[in-house]
Amino acid sequence: MSTQTQLPAAAPRRTELDALRVFVVLGLVFFHSALVFSPDDDFYVKNAQTTEAVTVFVGLGVVWAMPMLFLVAGLGSRYSIRRRGAGRFARERLLRLGVPLVLATLLLCPLPQWLRLRAADPGYDESYWRFWPRFLTVRPDAADLPFVIDGEHFETGHLWFVVLLLTFSLLLAPVAAPLADSAQRIGRAVERRPTLLLLPTMPLAAINAFLGMEEGFAGWNRWAYLVFFLFGYALADDDRVRAALRRLAVPAGVAGLALFAGTAPGFMSLDEPFTAWSPFALVTRALFGAAGWCWVVAILGLLDRRREPRPPSRAMVYLGIAALPVYVLHQPVVVALAYGVVGWSVPIVVEYAVIVTGSLVVILALYEGVVRRTRLTRLLFGMRKAPAASPPVHRPDPPVTPAR
Repeated sequence: MSTQTQLPAAAPRRTELDALRVFVVLGLVFFHSALVFSPDDDFYVKNAQTTEAVTVFVGLGVVWAMPMLFLVAGLGSRYSIRRRGAGRFARERLLRLGVPLVLATLLLCPLPQWLRLRAADPGYDESYWRFWPRFLTVRPDAADLPFVIDGEHFETGHLWFVVLLLTFSLLLAPVAAPLADSAQRIGRAVERRPTLLLLPTMPLAAINAFLGMEEGFAGWNRWAYLVFFLFGYALADDDRVRAALRRLAVPAGVAGLALFAGTAPGFMSLDEPFTAWSPFALVTRALFGAAGWCWVVAILGLLDRRREPRPPSRAMVYLGIAALPVYVLHQPVVVALAYGVVGWSVPIVVEYAVIVTGSLVVILALYEGVVRRTRLTRLLFGMRKAPAASPPVHRPDPPVTPAR
């Protein structure tokens, strides 16, 4: 009998990871609003005044936040495959991720690109509906896997996360059972030598160094995220691994801070730190990859306290279910709000507060008033059918599947 069938179908909820998932998804509103004021990032709408403080704020987020989302998604995939089997898991992911990906690419992603053109050229007067067909003028691009189409204006924008998560899920399905069996042997080895959990720093450092970091994917190379996803699937629910993570949390955190500080000279002085091939650039990117893994190990260990699990609050249940719709909606809303705010003659902090607050209000209003109200809109945004009775057992939705 395989390990896949030996493990229980249910496990105590990892409520701390549910909360972390919600924190990261909502934090993207703060993150992308900050890019409006960044002196470095080529965001859709930019304020005339910028501040270097945004560079530090953004750096502290990118080193761990999106890697953690992929890791928690991998953990959720483990439980989903255990419950459904690999074939049904693949079909479910195609529906739950593929449908909102197509919908949002067609209807939401053109808006930030259109506003970029309007913000860059005050004389640009093309209507949104005339721009929309130009956005959808695409061509094949097999060299940019898994983003297989491209165009002058076309992009998946912030939905790159959904594209990669769907790709990783489909790659996982055929190898799920042997990978789960191998994870048991790794768990036994980690129980004897907890420091083995630091070995992923090596492939992550190599991927970022030699394949390059990608600004469009939150600073990481796209394939580095696969390491976090597979770790979440294979090991994150193993009690032996969890015990090792708790033991390593503090030293890994200290190492992560030191490694991240070591990237500062390169990122601050190099013209192209993400892609340059100088030894200094290679070392800078390698340190970033290693730092990211240490941060994730530290966060997992520090949050995993041994205590009686408590049921999540009503607010956490609500936000957990809303995670995918909030993710899909957030960037077009932030860009639209920023477009209307950046011309104000007020301090940066006021503009930022208005963009963040307004975006959160609009996103949650759209979710509450439109997305969750009908069977069709729930399907289009990757949600399950509305429960027939209340309150049912909560099962969070993608983009990051249930954390237990």
